[in-house]
Amino acid sequence: MLRCIAKEVNMNQTLTIRIPDDLREELQEISKAEKKPISDLVRESLQRYISIYRFRKLRNMVLPFAEAQGILTDEDIYKEVS
Repeated sequence: MLRCIAKEVNMNQTLTIRIPDDLREELQEISKAEKKPISDLVRESLQRYISIYRFRKLRNMVLPFAEAQGILTDEDIYKEVS
Protein backbone atom coordinates (compact mmCIF):
# COMPACT_ATOMS: atom_id res chain seq x y z
CA MET A 1 0.00 0.00 0.00
CA LEU A 2 1.36 3.39 -1.07
CA ARG A 3 0.60 6.31 1.15
CA CYS A 4 1.17 9.96 0.21
CA ILE A 5 1.36 12.68 2.75
CA ALA A 6 0.72 16.17 1.41
CA LYS A 7 2.87 18.79 3.02
CA GLU A 8 1.51 22.31 2.96
CA VAL A 9 4.14 24.81 1.91
CA ASN A 10 3.68 28.45 2.80
CA MET A 11 4.90 30.43 -0.20
CA ASN A 12 4.31 33.83 1.37
CA GLN A 13 7.33 35.93 2.14
CA THR A 14 7.64 38.95 4.38
CA LEU A 15 8.95 42.15 2.85
CA THR A 16 9.92 45.10 4.99
CA ILE A 17 9.81 48.54 3.40
CA ARG A 18 10.17 52.07 4.67
CA ILE A 19 7.45 54.56 3.78
CA PRO A 20 6.86 58.17 4.79
CA ASP A 21 4.42 58.84 7.63
CA ASP A 22 1.93 60.56 5.32
CA LEU A 23 1.76 57.50 3.06
CA ARG A 24 1.25 55.22 6.05
CA GLU A 25 -1.59 57.45 7.27
CA GLU A 26 -3.25 57.37 3.86
CA LEU A 27 -2.95 53.59 3.75
CA GLN A 28 -4.55 53.35 7.19
CA GLU A 29 -7.46 55.56 6.08
CA ILE A 30 -8.00 53.51 2.92
CA SER A 31 -7.70 50.29 4.91
CA LYS A 32 -10.49 51.40 7.23
CA ALA A 33 -12.68 52.70 4.40
CA GLU A 34 -12.24 49.54 2.29
CA LYS A 35 -12.29 47.22 5.31
CA LYS A 36 -9.13 45.55 4.02
CA PRO A 37 -5.81 44.98 5.74
CA ILE A 38 -2.98 47.26 4.64
CA SER A 39 -1.02 44.21 3.48
CA ASP A 40 -3.85 43.35 1.05
CA LEU A 41 -3.86 46.90 -0.33
CA VAL A 42 -0.11 46.85 -0.84
CA ARG A 43 -0.18 43.36 -2.38
CA GLU A 44 -2.95 44.40 -4.83
CA SER A 45 -1.03 47.56 -5.72
CA LEU A 46 2.13 45.59 -6.41
CA GLN A 47 0.24 43.09 -8.54
CA ARG A 48 -1.28 45.94 -10.55
CA TYR A 49 2.12 47.63 -10.94
CA ILE A 50 3.72 44.41 -12.15
CA SER A 51 0.89 43.82 -14.65
CA ILE A 52 1.27 47.34 -16.06
CA TYR A 53 5.05 46.95 -16.18
CA ARG A 54 4.75 43.68 -18.13
CA PHE A 55 2.19 45.19 -20.50
CA ARG A 56 4.40 48.19 -21.25
CA LYS A 57 7.43 45.95 -21.73
CA LEU A 58 5.52 43.75 -24.20
CA ARG A 59 4.09 46.80 -25.94
CA ASN A 60 7.56 48.25 -26.41
CA MET A 61 8.72 44.93 -27.90
CA VAL A 62 5.93 44.74 -30.49
CA LEU A 63 5.66 48.44 -31.28
CA PRO A 64 8.34 48.41 -34.01
CA PHE A 65 6.56 45.52 -35.77
CA ALA A 66 3.19 47.29 -35.57
CA GLU A 67 4.67 50.53 -36.88
CA ALA A 68 6.23 48.64 -39.79
CA GLN A 69 2.71 47.44 -40.67
CA GLY A 70 1.33 50.98 -40.44
CA ILE A 71 -0.45 50.38 -37.14
CA LEU A 72 0.15 53.57 -35.20
CA THR A 73 -3.01 54.29 -33.20
CA ASP A 74 -5.78 52.52 -31.29
CA GLU A 75 -8.05 53.25 -34.25
CA ASP A 76 -5.63 51.38 -36.53
CA ILE A 77 -5.81 48.35 -34.25
CA TYR A 78 -9.59 48.54 -34.17
CA LYS A 79 -9.75 48.59 -37.97
CA GLU A 80 -7.50 45.52 -38.13
CA VAL A 81 -9.53 43.43 -35.72
CA SER A 82 -13.05 44.40 -36.80
